[in-house]
Amino acid sequence: MKKITIAIDGFSSTGKSTLAKQLAKELEYVYVDTGAMYRAVAYFAMQNEFIGADFFDKETLIQALPNIQLEFRFNADLGFAEMYLNDENVEKQIRTIEVSNFVSKVAEISEVRAKLVEQQQEMGKNKAIVMDGRDIGTVVFPNAELKIFMTASAETRAQRRFDELQQKGDNVSYEDVLKNVMERDYIDTHREDSPLVIADDAIEIDNSYLNKEEQFAAVLELVNDVVKID
Repeated sequence: MKKITIAIDGFSSTGKSTLAKQLAKELEYVYVDTGAMYRAVAYFAMQNEFIGADFFDKETLIQALPNIQLEFRFNADLGFAEMYLNDENVEKQIRTIEVSNFVSKVAEISEVRAKLVEQQQEMGKNKAIVMDGRDIGTVVFPNAELKIFMTASAETRAQRRFDELQQKGDNVSYEDVLKNVMERDYIDTHREDSPLVIADDAIEIDNSYLNKEEQFAAVLELVNDVVKID
């Protein structure tokens, strides 16, 4: 069975990472969460006080990019790779609402995107990879054999994200999460460099009313159709 590249794009909180992890495990492929990479850079900017509620020192962040080392390390107990920033496990820290509030602004910076896209393309040079993000099918892997674009209503996505944060013990309100989702949507779709758009050859999946099992089954069928083609 031939190995392919699977690109999963879409709006925030549509379950891209969950689906990508399921596919990678089923197919024994490498999984790369590009969102975690951008979150790690945003977290780095926050820790170094390059960004805050009312300021963003973009030039200093750009100058500091050579000092940012990102690495995925597989955690056998969890069954997936975790994000390491400069040799520190930051998987938990990068999933907070605070990081979510800044990640799209950091991802707008062309120099940041260039650095991370180069790393992502290197990771996928041998195929057999599932990668999710905002520009995987349009910029990172425009020739991917299968491109999925995931969407759902903002309210549905905000509720999912709110429930997830509540389970982790984060003290957030649904209104704040919905505001964050809508703001990220706007920034992601309106940035000049690699805006979030659906690739011409992508298959769009609205999972507003699909559970994880139904979604996985539908996409796995698409994968099987592609890998059978000579």
